[in-house]
Amino acid sequence: MHIVCSDLEGVFVPEIWINVAEKTGIEELRLTTRDIADYDVLMKRRLKILDENHLKIDDIQSVIATMKPLEGAIDFLSWLRSRTQIIVVSDTFDQFARPLMEKLGWPTLFCHTLSITPDGFISDYILRQKDGKRKSVVSLKKLNYKVIAMGDSYNDISMLKEADNGILFNPPDNVKNEFPELPVTFSYETLKQMIQKILSNHSMPSKAQD
Repeated sequence: MHIVCSDLEGVFVPEIWINVAEKTGIEELRLTTRDIADYDVLMKRRLKILDENHLKIDDIQSVIATMKPLEGAIDFLSWLRSRTQIIVVSDTFDQFARPLMEKLGWPTLFCHTLSITPDGFISDYILRQKDGKRKSVVSLKKLNYKVIAMGDSYNDISMLKEADNGILFNPPDNVKNEFPELPVTFSYETLKQMIQKILSNHSMPSKAQD
């Protein structure tokens, strides 16, 4: 039996931090895991910027409330869930993700959480588990699932490599070029074809032995 593990931002919804950057005019917040491989370095940088600019959780949530799924994402998810199970495995946070999950039809989500002060400032981030994307795949494989994984950024690579089938979806050139061993697609239609081929190949009955 197959199960799909997928990144969230860049696959089903736009990048949250890029939208925050556009709303606030803080260009440095445009940097994402598509640009910086070390997630801890990236998040500490973001928290410092938020603190320097006196931005609270409400400021970010107000931006998220205006965001919509990527064009074709909901139809793709509907297609996928009619054929197999999917878990969204993301490095986003509970406090960011809920309205996005509602717009996507409430898929299962594994993510992290934020530490919020009483007056609404983000003081820290708390990882559910270090290298949680890859470890999610490891755990599912131990349950005898064949895992298809998809993502677009540096923080997805260990998950994609651990999966039985890893696919880069709409990655930037730097990620695509750095990992040429991973198949790449830039459209949901091609992604459907790739996944359907994987599912079909493994659903064929074994050939009878003479």
